[in-house]
Amino acid sequence: MWLVKLNVDGSVSKVNNKARIGRVVRDANGRWLVGFAMATRIAEIFQVEARAIVEGMKLAWMKGYKQVEINCDNVLLIDTICNGFASISNIEEVWSIHEWCNKEWQIKFRHVLRESNKIVDCLAKAIFGSLNH
Repeated sequence: MWLVKLNVDGSVSKVNNKARIGRVVRDANGRWLVGFAMATRIAEIFQVEARAIVEGMKLAWMKGYKQVEINCDNVLLIDTICNGFASISNIEEVWSIHEWCNKEWQIKFRHVLRESNKIVDCLAKAIFGSLNH
């Protein structure tokens, strides 16, 4: 069983091109442990989602979690990571995911449907008070 689950999401507003990231760490029973949102200057959703994973990994590492299941609703990003392409990516955020995976811990990546990722989606969007974007 995985010690914690990390849900991540990124959001880019079509109205003002602002990007934000949400991440939530839960225990094996689904209880909230830690989570927060932040803004980023990245405008491409693939990179925003990758940055969300990197920031989530940093958070989990900083909290001392050594078995982490990372849930993300971006299937292309999860496929890129799981099929070993992160190590050859020229996208800085994707390369950083590869580097973080090489630390002394167990990481598992899992694609989840957007509906299963609502809490971090709302968290990411709420940072600018724009739940409708």
